[in-house]
Amino acid sequence: MQLYIGNKNYSSWSLRPWLLMTHAGIPFEEIKLRLSFAADSPFKKSLAAITPTGRVPVLVDEGFAVWDTLAIAEYLAEKYPAKQLWPAQPLARARARSLCAEMHSGFTALRSHCPMNIETSLPEIGAKVVAEQPDVVSDLARLASMWEKQFDEHGGPFLFGAFTVADAFFAPVCTRIKTYALPVPPRAAAYVEHIHSLPAMQAWTRDARAEHDFLDFDEPYRTAR
Repeated sequence: MQLYIGNKNYSSWSLRPWLLMTHAGIPFEEIKLRLSFAADSPFKKSLAAITPTGRVPVLVDEGFAVWDTLAIAEYLAEKYPAKQLWPAQPLARARARSLCAEMHSGFTALRSHCPMNIETSLPEIGAKVVAEQPDVVSDLARLASMWEKQFDEHGGPFLFGAFTVADAFFAPVCTRIKTYALPVPPRAAAYVEHIHSLPAMQAWTRDARAEHDFLDFDEPYRTAR
């Protein structure tokens, strides 16, 4: 299988399936494309022959393309049932899918005002955003409440006891909390650190920091230096 991804420093959507597959030990070939919105860019031209969306991530298995992170997760769960990518218990599995769907379509204020940017530290921007953007504060409160409930029910250290698709889906949010030093309760902060301690997450972070590729459209708070 091939997994097409964007810049590791910026591409939050790419992180999800990459982390899921790497942590689970699912073999794949990584194909990284430099993010671009320009229609004639190598990014768009490379994806044009693979997916109608023109976006990453895309999983290609024997020539068959699967796009959208939820679809990729479901495909992998069916292809590798022994990996137990979803919780085994039906109610927990339904809850995990609900949380992933909420992450997939929600938290727009947090995403907009705190884009993923792994290689830097922006605590002063985080403080400003929290002070000026009540919707971001609401998103953080929802995250904390959601995670706390899961820890109460399953005991941690992951949202459903063991690593699942849900943890991969929330990994990009964990990077945002860390980059912008966003305030979250102690157990949520411990979860963020636990996700960052995973060998697969550490490998992604190392690669992100080694890119040294400044993309102005993903850098609302900085200029090239």
